[in-house]
Amino acid sequence: MKWSLQELTKKKSVEFAETHLDLAKELITREPEILAVSEVLVNGRVDADKEIYVLNYTADYTLTLPSSRSLTPVEVPMSLAVSELFTTQAYLDDNKADLDADMLFILEKDVIDLDESVADNILLELPMKVLTKDEENASEMPKGDTWQVLTEEDYAKLQAESDEETKVAKSPFSQLDGLFD
Repeated sequence: MKWSLQELTKKKSVEFAETHLDLAKELITREPEILAVSEVLVNGRVDADKEIYVLNYTADYTLTLPSSRSLTPVEVPMSLAVSELFTTQAYLDDNKADLDADMLFILEKDVIDLDESVADNILLELPMKVLTKDEENASEMPKGDTWQVLTEEDYAKLQAESDEETKVAKSPFSQLDGLFD
């Protein structure tokens, strides 16, 4: 869904409800870690005030991502709320003193593209930690013959024990250990 700036300036406000966007192909191309994406349900509106355009919407969707531990596919329901401000470079140049350029997206074309905004924001909201229900409930971390995953707390304990052993080994009397055995 796209709106021309001329259309938005005339109408002042455009609402859109229950727009179903199919962004799976684009998102999977841009981020190979994404295995699948449901249709994205978007509700919102675009408002025009002079040459500043405000895009507000909510998006609900489900991503299928690999588990952070086992790489098992996990469906992750997501929801996001977005508010973005757009303007043209010419308007920004004319009103630089009154506008904060860091808060505005500069439009390269005279069009606001909802699909592009939604796709960008979905990629920004990708979760860092994805676990299956079993992995969330399990108290034991995965391990192999020569490796194991540690929590930060377990790692800190191991580091403290290692530091203690190093201090004892550096003691001047440590060479006397076992002398009388």
